[in-house]
Amino acid sequence: MTAPARPSFVGYRFPAEVISQAVWLYFRFPLSLRMVEEMLAFRGIVVSHETLRQWGRKFGQAFANQIRRRLPRAGDKW
Repeated sequence: MTAPARPSFVGYRFPAEVISQAVWLYFRFPLSLRMVEEMLAFRGIVVSHETLRQWGRKFGQAFANQIRRRLPRAGDKW
């Protein structure tokens, strides 16, 4: 089985770490786009909720797949 393709962040204004963190926050926790926008603004990163929505549409599936892969499965032992 081949490894899933990593999303390409080339051509974006923000570094890959910022985009990854924003998309991860949105998909991992029950936060709205505006809440993620406020969290990033608190850290000095000004980005609109519409940009976050577009990042979520483009990069979200890869992050959601990673999160799902890490969750414990039925029958897993502690």
